[in-house]
Amino acid sequence: MTQIDAGTSTWLRARNDRTALQLLLTHGPLTRTQLGELSGMSKPTAGQMLTRLERAELVHQVGEVSGSRGPMATSYGVRVDQVAGVAVSMHAETIQAVVVDALDTVHPIVEIPVDSLARSPEEDVRAAITAASRAAEIDEKTVGVVAVGVQAAVWRDRDGLSLTDTLPGWPAEGARARIEAALNVEVTLENDVNLATMAERASGVAQNVSSFALLWLGDGIGVGVDLDGVIHRGASGRAGEIGYLPLTEPDGDVPSTDTTDLLGGPAVVELIGGDASARYADQVAELAGRTDATVVLANRVARALDPVLAVLDPAMVVLGGPTCLAAGEGLSELVAERSSEASHPELEVRLSGIEVSSVLLGARQLLVEQIRTRLEARIPVD
Repeated sequence: MTQIDAGTSTWLRARNDRTALQLLLTHGPLTRTQLGELSGMSKPTAGQMLTRLERAELVHQVGEVSGSRGPMATSYGVRVDQVAGVAVSMHAETIQAVVVDALDTVHPIVEIPVDSLARSPEEDVRAAITAASRAAEIDEKTVGVVAVGVQAAVWRDRDGLSLTDTLPGWPAEGARARIEAALNVEVTLENDVNLATMAERASGVAQNVSSFALLWLGDGIGVGVDLDGVIHRGASGRAGEIGYLPLTEPDGDVPSTDTTDLLGGPAVVELIGGDASARYADQVAELAGRTDATVVLANRVARALDPVLAVLDPAMVVLGGPTCLAAGEGLSELVAERSSEASHPELEVRLSGIEVSSVLLGARQLLVEQIRTRLEARIPVD
């Protein structure tokens, strides 16, 4: 990006244009008069800002607005056809993906069976981009950023992945670099539970707490840790991987290999008397209304949370993922009752407030910021 000196006319124009773009992103389409009022600029200056942004292909005319007096006024909106992103959530049997744009428009979520793919990081993400772009009816060449939620520990500094049971064909190192080189996109790889935790902080039940732990129960399990709005990942990205924590069955003395044996997908299917050969995702909804199973599940959750609470002492625990959502509000009440007062005397336990895919929602939030940054970088500086 060209360096310009603060205080010069060029710097002032660029600053004003960034302000105009931000206002259009925040408020939606605006007329010159509306932009001038919101920015504190004169109507002619607002018109000049819009002209420069239109020339840079960042905004376009989207309609006309009638005023109380005078002719119709043209309204301008941000163009979403210049830079797009795709949010991706990797599952054991499917890949979910959705297009993201600068206005955070709602687009269709697509689901791709992984058994139809030749598995590799670049081929999985390529399939996600293509399917999501077709569903949203956009040119996939405009996709410049991708955020991928993976069921794995992500070591960002080393472009490393570990605990990758659901990612056949993905290497322990270099997955992000391979995707970027093959597809010419900027890629963010992130643990899926961390993305769900970001979504919970932004628009779920944990918006106003100082810290919280999100216990995610699905096919696999994990904990997302938010400390004052910052995700705690650990030195190698393994923070919160409690699925591998050794535990003992709380209702007896039968040893358990790890927490996943008590709370993972197969354990939940067994708890509700389901078909062990069928998909967990197709059966977990049967947990709803099963008080007997929910009580046992709550005992197990409380047991798994004890070490988390003792170490982190969060202001809130959020229960998320397909298992918790299927069990409903009753699960959070039972877990709160059963949690050890020694590790946390006054524990607030809440069910996740996000009904859509929270992993995709967290990825979307990351991408909206990245896309807007890219658009700002296109503002002329001369």
